[in-house]
Amino acid sequence: MMRSLFAALILLPLMAWAAPEYGTVERDHIRAELVAETAAIEPGQSFRAGLRLEPDENWHTYWINPGDSGLPTQLDWDLPDGVVAGEIEWAWPEALQMGHLVNYGYKDEHLLPVQIDTPDTLEPGDTLTLVVDAAWLVCEEICIPGDAKLALDIDVVAGNGPRASEHADLFADTLGRVPERVEWTTRFNTDGGSLSVQVVPENVGLDRDWSFFAINENLVEHAEAPSVLAEDGQVLISQPLSAYFSRAPEQLDFVLVDHDGARAWRLSAEPGELLSAGMLAEGSTPGWALALILALAGGVLLNLMPCVFPVLSIKAMSLVSGAGHDQRAHGLAYTAGVLVSFAVLAGVLLALRAGGEAVGWGFQLQSAWFVALLVYILFALGLSLSGLFDFGTRLMGIGQGLTEKGGSKGSFFTGVLACVVASPCTAPFMGAALGAAVFMPWPLAMTVFLALGLGLALPMLVLSFSPALARRLPRPGPWMDTFKQAMAFPLYLAVVWLLWVLARQTDPTGLAMVLSGMVALAFVLWLAGRESRSESLVVARHAAVGLSLIFVVSTLFSADHFGGGEGATVENAHWENYSAETLAEWRDDPERAVLVNMTADWCITCLVNERVALNTPAVRDTMAEHDVVYLKGDWTRRDPDITEYLSKYDRNGVPLYVLYPRNGDDPRVLPQVLTPQLVIQALERS
Repeated sequence: MMRSLFAALILLPLMAWAAPEYGTVERDHIRAELVAETAAIEPGQSFRAGLRLEPDENWHTYWINPGDSGLPTQLDWDLPDGVVAGEIEWAWPEALQMGHLVNYGYKDEHLLPVQIDTPDTLEPGDTLTLVVDAAWLVCEEICIPGDAKLALDIDVVAGNGPRASEHADLFADTLGRVPERVEWTTRFNTDGGSLSVQVVPENVGLDRDWSFFAINENLVEHAEAPSVLAEDGQVLISQPLSAYFSRAPEQLDFVLVDHDGARAWRLSAEPGELLSAGMLAEGSTPGWALALILALAGGVLLNLMPCVFPVLSIKAMSLVSGAGHDQRAHGLAYTAGVLVSFAVLAGVLLALRAGGEAVGWGFQLQSAWFVALLVYILFALGLSLSGLFDFGTRLMGIGQGLTEKGGSKGSFFTGVLACVVASPCTAPFMGAALGAAVFMPWPLAMTVFLALGLGLALPMLVLSFSPALARRLPRPGPWMDTFKQAMAFPLYLAVVWLLWVLARQTDPTGLAMVLSGMVALAFVLWLAGRESRSESLVVARHAAVGLSLIFVVSTLFSADHFGGGEGATVENAHWENYSAETLAEWRDDPERAVLVNMTADWCITCLVNERVALNTPAVRDTMAEHDVVYLKGDWTRRDPDITEYLSKYDRNGVPLYVLYPRNGDDPRVLPQVLTPQLVIQALERS
């Protein structure tokens, strides 16, 4: 075969000197002819001419991408001045099985049409002569290169309009099979050893018989049929990569065929992560706008999450204390603190992901060092509200500080703290919005994160700008001191929660060091809050404060003890630890459904869902009755495998609940807020 091709290449220059042939020419196992859709044309008229090929039975020629072997047919035109030929308009091909190979091409009679544009300078009565050098490869079990120099004369007429030729029906049938070029929303990637393509068709029903043909060569394993799944307003295609694949193309060109409707579309896709259909296009207005709305709604709902309540109690304290004063500056300062903090966290997250790090939203609480630091901050604020020292009142902007510059600073840092403790919590709508945001261009992604921060700050901002609401606040009075001290206890509860998270991330020595650091911090703040004019006592106090602070700081840098936690590997009879291998093993069992729970100890929503729904006797009994395997993935500490799993479902944080029905049916994503009845109904339908 290679020697025949080599011989054809040597003889190709000699063909230019051969006289062109009219009509049908015979070559080995194929007949060729240059034909046109019209028998006569007018000056300046565009029309189509084409190469008609008719292989012998069981023989075929090749498409623009021939598949595992072969060569596409080539046309080299020789035309009069001013006459221009376009590119071949390829009809969609057949997939042709050749042993263990799959090729793309055409059997039986077929046509390769080309648009011909003519100038106005043609004169009626002239004859337009088209000449083309055609080269092809025709194959059965063996392949034979062929070529011909073909000619066609077309009359130029005036005033009578185009006249159809005897081949007009062949042109009409072929052009009906030429894919229409469209610019639908598309993406592709080559992760995991497969080409994955995502298309959102417009004005096309999805319940069709689909085929996919990649135009790029050396990209996919053609012998492995592509998987084409149409659901939720999108078409998802997957095909293994070729053994000759080296790197992803800058642009994927492909054809999508609807066999039921006998039509096809030619599309181009840019590389990128596959997203939910509504948020697919990079920078597309509908997806971006929807992500903004979901992020804003999720931010507002964050105010109801238990992890945020302790800090909101601080801000509520300042608003109650400032009743009757202009609160707008404090509302703006609080909002600025939230937005700046969200921007910083989002910037770090996007930068880490751009650098290849497998991180997600709430990543800062996967660090035991950061959790320990947050323990100290909340504990100090709680001690301040309890009256151990007076620094916190100015920091949090209460009392007279509301009308001073320091009060605005306190509101700003309260917003910072609200962001820090709110970020690991997950409200409904946040998962989809943040999952889309991290794969958008960074300016659009940043606006989504800022919308989330604005939602968190919005209730306090509205309250500070509404005189009518401010008048409904209770007036300051003696009760304020009691209220202030009462607000310390939610902070202490938050400290207990963080210590529990820390216990899951570190070993007993590390936890003991942090607890000792809390005692040292309380001692420092107690000394700082005492007044004394004795010089010796002042020196002693400063020395004690310095030594205590050194001890606190040293606990934060005891990294050797901030990595030995084994809590994430605990199993019980109710659930198993998640791994990709375990999931695949259970999914191979057609009699078992699988429920995957991606969680983290610092995610309050996760813990509430487990307590009120997943770990209830009724849900456990339903799992046992319906043979449901319960897998649990712990994201308390960084785990790239879980991060990768989350990204498959367009999520960037936890919780995520995925139910895999028995018999290999498509998985279902459950809501982020669960009830026992919701879980039971889902399990019964699995």
